[in-house]
Amino acid sequence: MKNTILAFLAVIFLGILAVFYIIQEEESKRNIPILNPNEVNPVLVDSSLHQKGIGHLITGFNLINQDGENVNESVIKNKIVVADFFFTSCPSICPKMTSQLERVQETFKDDNRVMILSHTVWPERDSVPLLKEYALQYNADKSKWLFLTGDKVHLYDLARKSYLVAPSLTDTNFTHGSENDFVHTENFVLVDSKKRIRGYFDGTDKEEVDELILDIKTLLKEM
Repeated sequence: MKNTILAFLAVIFLGILAVFYIIQEEESKRNIPILNPNEVNPVLVDSSLHQKGIGHLITGFNLINQDGENVNESVIKNKIVVADFFFTSCPSICPKMTSQLERVQETFKDDNRVMILSHTVWPERDSVPLLKEYALQYNADKSKWLFLTGDKVHLYDLARKSYLVAPSLTDTNFTHGSENDFVHTENFVLVDSKKRIRGYFDGTDKEEVDELILDIKTLLKEM
């Protein structure tokens, strides 16, 4: 009986080792591209950048976080960033996206090299107190996850010209900076420690967010 138990435990142990080995192999083989504007869906790239094929970086910013503090690009220096664009009263995709970001935060809670930036696309409504309330609802740790507001034109420039997730100004359905200009995207943007875009992921899809987490782990190994 004792030998049977030992054999059973050995099988379990070997199975765990095999799974661990497979996961490690999958992570080591991941090839994460560096994306420039000409490699992104042109509908989601400002027309001024359509031909840019090299050297695209996330630009500087001046925004306000959920505690009413001014923040700029220094908060992401030498960090891997996951960025999204949302609004607090969104009843559809935003709660799913924010729940997935909570999972990303939990995965990397002990690694200060990972930062999440959630930008409101409705700054007229999303006041600092509303952002704070929303952040608390999803257990956001301010040292890792910032909910950001600021000037609408600036926020939308970031979406269009920096993170490349919003329709171009040449799209006649959008009036840049006006009340009719509204970005609504499910995309999470992965940015490496050199401020280069490394991928886009559907933030409402758990499997895609699983891929995002694996890519973050790979990028961390490259730092």
